[in-house]
Amino acid sequence: MSPSRPVQVIAVTGGKGGVGKSNISVNLGIALAEMRRRVVLMDADLGLANIDVLLGLKADKNLSDVLSGQCSLNDIMVTGPAGIKVVPASSGMQQMASLGPQEHGALINAFSELDNQLDVLIVDTAAGITDTVVSFVRAAQEVLVVVCDEPSSITDAYALIKLLNTEYDLFRFRVVANMTRTAQEGQQLYNKLNMVCERFLDVSLQYVGNVPFDENVRKSVQRQKALLEYAPSCKAAQAIRGIAEKVDQWPLPRAARGHLEFFVERLLQTANAGY
Repeated sequence: MSPSRPVQVIAVTGGKGGVGKSNISVNLGIALAEMRRRVVLMDADLGLANIDVLLGLKADKNLSDVLSGQCSLNDIMVTGPAGIKVVPASSGMQQMASLGPQEHGALINAFSELDNQLDVLIVDTAAGITDTVVSFVRAAQEVLVVVCDEPSSITDAYALIKLLNTEYDLFRFRVVANMTRTAQEGQQLYNKLNMVCERFLDVSLQYVGNVPFDENVRKSVQRQKALLEYAPSCKAAQAIRGIAEKVDQWPLPRAARGHLEFFVERLLQTANAGY
């Protein structure tokens, strides 16, 4: 058997609700799948799972069924547009800190089964700066922070970056400006966040791009279709495809960090450390 190709694990986060993070996660995943990348999208919003709702998918089982040994990870994944696979959110993940060694092993084995079946794992985190959000973000290799033009969005994004930098030594963050009126507005949003981060933190921020405000986004949500499926040539869809092309150029993790076991082990370590 050929050695596993390193898997890119990307956490999409925002520090607050309402910034369009889940829409970015879903459509970025679809755009990468259109580029022939094998994509798994993990809904990590344990309180308000919404990926299946956004895509009009019906999930009968979730991760807690895998942990209880009732089925494999392959059994619970549902197929979305462009062939992306969705791991439905599970309230069982909230008990990560109290999992026994057997359940730890089950979770790691469940993900390692997928090693040769995917290129990118996108983790759509919950809103806010909860312990669970921090766990998922710390376990990922790339952190994509979504911001929009609201004072609280910049404030909360900064608070999340500050916590991850000062408490957990994360220093590299990618930034997407969402729902912008102009490309210039997106750049200004990034500049604002970068200025305060440079002043007070030891971090490296990289601007990935902006997604313009587009009425098609709201319409696609109402119809429970992904934007790239509902209005594939609209401005927001084109912008997301441009971002996907940049994401596809990000360096792959070194083999030692590149297996899904690393992601899950790190996730369990952070859970058991209280985060």
